[in-house]
Amino acid sequence: MFDLRSIIALLFGIYGIVLTIQGLFFESEAQLQKAGGIDINLWSGIIMIIVAALFALWARLRPLVPPSESR
Repeated sequence: MFDLRSIIALLFGIYGIVLTIQGLFFESEAQLQKAGGIDINLWSGIIMIIVAALFALWARLRPLVPPSESR
């Protein structure tokens, strides 16, 4: 069976890592000023990594079970 939760976790994880790296190492002062002094990329990346972990945990704890064929 195909479990979409794994794909969603993978995508959120990749985007979260990219945004976290962007927020940690490549933010300029001008970008921080446009966001009101909040490092939006860093916080968005951290939240996306948490969401990816939750999706992965959900897929691990509640795996899909194929329906049984009753005849």
